[in-house]
Amino acid sequence: MTVDEGNPAAAGWSEPRATAVLVLADGTVLEGFGLGAVGQAPGEVCFNTAMTGYQEILTDPSYAGQIITFTFPHIGNVGVNEEDTETVNAAASSGVRGVVLHAAVTEPSNWRAARHFDTWLKARGIVGICGIDTRALTALIRDKGMPNAIIAHDPAGAFDVARLQREAAALPDMAGLDLVPLVASTQRYDWEETPWQWPRGYGRRDGTAHRVVAVDYGVKRNILRLLANAGCEVQVVPSTATAQQILALNPDGVFLSNGPGDPAATGQYAVPVIRELLDKKVPTFGICLGHQMLALAIGGQTLKMKQGHHGANHPVQDKTTGKVEIVSMNHGFAVDPASLPENAAETHVSLFDGSNCGIALTDRPAFSVQHHPEASPGPQDSHYLFTRFVEMMEANKAGKTA
Repeated sequence: MTVDEGNPAAAGWSEPRATAVLVLADGTVLEGFGLGAVGQAPGEVCFNTAMTGYQEILTDPSYAGQIITFTFPHIGNVGVNEEDTETVNAAASSGVRGVVLHAAVTEPSNWRAARHFDTWLKARGIVGICGIDTRALTALIRDKGMPNAIIAHDPAGAFDVARLQREAAALPDMAGLDLVPLVASTQRYDWEETPWQWPRGYGRRDGTAHRVVAVDYGVKRNILRLLANAGCEVQVVPSTATAQQILALNPDGVFLSNGPGDPAATGQYAVPVIRELLDKKVPTFGICLGHQMLALAIGGQTLKMKQGHHGANHPVQDKTTGKVEIVSMNHGFAVDPASLPENAAETHVSLFDGSNCGIALTDRPAFSVQHHPEASPGPQDSHYLFTRFVEMMEANKAGKTA
């Protein structure tokens, strides 16, 4: 072997230049190749263990302010379509700040694909990076918690790393941030669409038996679809709606939606409203942020989690039945069960770490769960909770008319 044969540079080879970087708050710099929007974005880095449903995940308003690392290596390979978006306003930019992938994105390979994943990321303003050892990044988050970071994409590969390190180090912690205004609706609207079914696609509700007012903290489309499918006339109101405005709609039940950020921060204006609804004994059902808000309204507390729960394969036990269900999770804060008052019974618990995943009040018609039972994406084990809500409203009606 000659000297040149053993020297790739001398033989005319060159290493590809990094066109994207992920700069963590501790100064760590991960280099890769850019996709999606050009520019930079700040966020808290979390990891998601789902193998499918990346479009639903990246349009879930609960991820506002975050950079998502997918542990599954092949993301984007089935493209995107016009039906799997979870934000109610499909024209709005995503709350997600960035996406971190292992493998490069391939051409779409699914019959439902309408656009290439990279084109879709650009259109939604999401900065992406691939070529990252996502296993190592996930292990870092597992051991040290979810770090703040700057994700940057420049096709020319020109990065001021020192500046990015300073900016990443100066980012505020997620604790104390109210991110609901970034993703929630600002006006009231009605919802009639029901879940997707082959081969007709999405349907429309056919008659209603109950009127539900859904408080939008960043609600997902499929949650509203399942409420409509359960025979509910659904009216969605902004997160800032007062108890008087909600009660004026004469609801049979109130739904508290999922959403992003620190529940204690959002609770500054949401908790007094929920307390008044509970005092009126209006049947109430909360999911995710709505679960945390219900806990705060009865005097409980929430805690920032080290790595959070993000994925579609989390085992949760329903303590009221003893059954174990596999659920979809997306939260970085959790209810502290030790802080709950005596009138709150713990109904669900995570079998991964024992954290609280559900409560039910013993003196008022109200319950909530931490996970996302609408299964978008994820398994459908928890769909029964929507039936449980309907049964609660029916029992409340029967009690009022007896």
